[in-house]
Amino acid sequence: MKHDCIIAQEGYPFIILSLVITVFVAFLGIRWLLFLLALITFFIVWFFRNPERHFIEEEKVVICPADGKVIKVENVEMNGTIAGKFKKISIFMNVFNVHVNRAPYSGKTEAINYHEGKFVSANLDKASLDNERNEVMIRTEDARMIWAVQIAGLIARRIVCWVKPGDVVQKGERFGLIRFGSRVDVYLPEDSRIAVNIGDKVRAGETHLGYLS
Repeated sequence: MKHDCIIAQEGYPFIILSLVITVFVAFLGIRWLLFLLALITFFIVWFFRNPERHFIEEEKVVICPADGKVIKVENVEMNGTIAGKFKKISIFMNVFNVHVNRAPYSGKTEAINYHEGKFVSANLDKASLDNERNEVMIRTEDARMIWAVQIAGLIARRIVCWVKPGDVVQKGERFGLIRFGSRVDVYLPEDSRIAVNIGDKVRAGETHLGYLS
């Protein structure tokens, strides 16, 4: 199933509920409340927007999976469900960013590991391991492993993943979203070349995150 509607389908229940309440208040004639609810409805629609994105293809380029700000670039060694040495890039999404996530590289979705957890602020270091998260592993055609990890945050309470093990994904393809503020960590092979720096603003499906060797 494609997920290319201009509004992510997971947003419809929130939008409809907000619209119904807004119309009801309009009949009551409470202007200040009507104005407030109209703003809330607009924000919900804006939050669940799902724009088209295009990137310039280059050999072995890795595409950013999330809108937001790069808050961490580091070398790590993992020993859990993600195991090995990687270059890790963390992207923090605030409530005003597009929250639809995209595949950083083409390949086969070989593993998806969901972990229950806490809901501390997603910009904290401990969020990577302590928070509720969903790990998506893509194996490339040349057998490299790339992990995209959706992490819930202080406000975000629902991780949505549209792919399943065995699916073939294309670079830039939508694979899920996180509701209301969150973070995505990307784990690349340790010999990858990173193309972003801490503090950079990035866009899902457009920004070149790095290059595989």
